[in-house]
Parts: sequence; C-alpha cells; structure tokens
Amino acid sequence: MLRYLTAGETHGKCLTVIIEGMPSGVKIDINKINAALADRQKGYGRGGRMLIEKDSAEILSGVRGSYTLGSPIAMRIENRDWKNWESIMGTEECESKKEVFCPRPGHADLSGGMKYNHEDLRNVLERASARETAARVAVGALCAQLLESFGIELKRRVVNIGEVCDDAPVLDDAFYKRVKESPVGFGSEEAQKRAMEYIDKIKSSGESIGGVVEIRVNNLVPGLGSYVHYDRKLDANIAFGVMSVQAIKGVEIGAGFDVAKRPGSKVHDEIVYDGGFSRLTNNAGGIEGGMSNGEPIVVRAAMKPIPTLYNPLKTVNLKDKSQVKASVERSDACAVPACSAVVEAVVAFEIAKAFLDKFGGDCMADICAAYDAYKKRIEEY
Repeated sequence: MLRYLTAGETHGKCLTVIIEGMPSGVKIDINKINAALADRQKGYGRGGRMLIEKDSAEILSGVRGSYTLGSPIAMRIENRDWKNWESIMGTEECESKKEVFCPRPGHADLSGGMKYNHEDLRNVLERASARETAARVAVGALCAQLLESFGIELKRRVVNIGEVCDDAPVLDDAFYKRVKESPVGFGSEEAQKRAMEYIDKIKSSGESIGGVVEIRVNNLVPGLGSYVHYDRKLDANIAFGVMSVQAIKGVEIGAGFDVAKRPGSKVHDEIVYDGGFSRLTNNAGGIEGGMSNGEPIVVRAAMKPIPTLYNPLKTVNLKDKSQVKASVERSDACAVPACSAVVEAVVAFEIAKAFLDKFGGDCMADICAAYDAYKKRIEEY
C-alpha cells in the first residue's frame, strides 16, 4: 500500500519525508518536484518567509538513474531559515528565547499544549505550521509522475478569494494556462485584478482572507475505490486527505453542498452509451458509490483565513491567565493560490494510492499489464 510519513519543524533544520509502496520503474524528474515546490511558494499576498525560502527537494534513497527502485523513497527539503533559528531550535541544546505563552486563536497552540503538556507553545506551532505542506507537495509531485505514465492529469484553480470569484466561463486549456500564470490562480484577468485589490485592502487592515480551490483529475478509468468497504471509498479518502491540510475547513466533490438544494432530477447524472458509457452532466464529480465513474473528478476545498493576524485577537497568557493580545509570527495575508498547489498534491497522492490498490504490482511492467487488461475488459463491457 502506498503511504508516506513527514517529519520536521517550521524553523528546524529541514523537512523530510519517506514514501513507501511506490513500484519500481517509475521515471522521476526532480525538476517537476521542484517546480511544484516553487508553485507552493507563489501567490499574491504571501508573507516575508517566501523571500527567504527557495524550496528544492533532494532525493536521498529509492531512486537510481531517475527510476524508482521499489524500495522506500526518502526526500529532504532544507529550511534556509534554519541559520537564524539554530540556537533556538537545536535538538541537543537550545536557548529559551522566543518562547510562546499566549496561544493564538485559530491555531493548534492551546489544544496542542494541553494534549502534549507543553508550557512553551513553540513546541506546538513549529510542527502544526503549514510549512509541513512542502513535504506533502514533494510527495504529490512524485505521485503525479506515476499517474502521468497512464495519461492521468491534474488541473488546479482558485475559485474565489474572499468575496471575489473567478467568473471565467470555459475551463479549457487556455483557461488553465492563464491560471498557471496568474498570481491569484484565476483564469479571468478582470477577476484577477479585483482579487489583488481585495487582498491589498485586507492586508492594509491587518486582516487575512481565505477562499476556495478546485482540483480536477482527468482521464481516470471507472472503478478506482470501492463500494464494498467504507475505508476504501475514493471520495472518503480524498476528503480525508484534503481535510488533513492545514487551514482546510470544508471539502466537496462535484456539486457538493449544492445537492442539498436541488431535486433529484437536477442532481443525478444521466447515463448514455455511444461506443462507451458516459454521463450527460457531472454533478457527482466523477465519483459514484465510492468509485471513479470515468468522468473528471472534481474536488473543492474551503480554506479559512490564516489565523495569525497583524491586528491580533484576544487570548490568555498561560503564565498568569491574564487577558492579552495574541502573539504574531510571520504570516500571509492570503495563501489561497499556494493552497491550491498543496491540495493538488494531496489529491495526486490519493489517486495514486487508489490506482495502485487497483492495478498494483512490484514493478511498472506488472501494473501496465493489469491496467491494459482492465481497460480492454471495460471497453467490452
């Protein structure tokens, strides 16, 4: 089974990740991983740390001559800010400055301190930080290269930032090219301008803002996932993965929450046959009964505003229980475009996991044989 584990703190020496279950023979281009890491750092409204970090991944094991070996893959992403924090975050000795005793509303600080019995809440925020998502982006970018071998592609976009929606009507290749070039992840240039002005207004008021991102997965065969077991349902696993991303507060697939407002005839997708099965609409978002149905998978995620505010909210000092203003760590006014890169990576991993559950073998040759046989059987169904 495909799985991974990340380690590292936001101001620690590095982030590391180990991926297990990747078959041998997958061609890996490190430049694609680093391009995904760069995308995670982009976006209008990002904070000062993006001027410090220029992320790149180093593959430590599991790949030889650009091909996976079938053994665990280890990757490392250096934290360039470590040189400024080495005396504070050292693993053997550390200084007691920059301690945090005032938990920030919206963060893991207070609950994490209670759970792990930490007096200095820096021990919580260092790991709870979204810096950890850099490791997950590296994982997703690697998994996407497995999927590319079978013609499966992922597309991302930002649907809205706060009150500003991307109103581009057609989601074609030209649209996604504009999205990739946009500092806010929009396909509409007019909406992009409004979003940037909106972020400026938010930032100047000491606020932050969230939004909604969308991932589409194209060219999947039907049958990934399962209707038999609850923990193998594709939509359930995608929702779990996306909800595990820091700051995500809601996930929907296809029409999502909107299905609760419509009658059944406006929700369920009619089936037609023209040399193969297809749906006239895609309100299900490519998943029915916990399985892919052959239509594009459409996932949307709602990101809350970054909780660290330069106009901080009320909190309590753990030392004397006095009412104070929350402490301020370096933060972003808007990280929604970056969030779209993270969510894309998480979805890529979940799709790759379901793909290997269905067609998995120890090497690409076995997987290709199983995949081709399945496609032939589906075509004859």
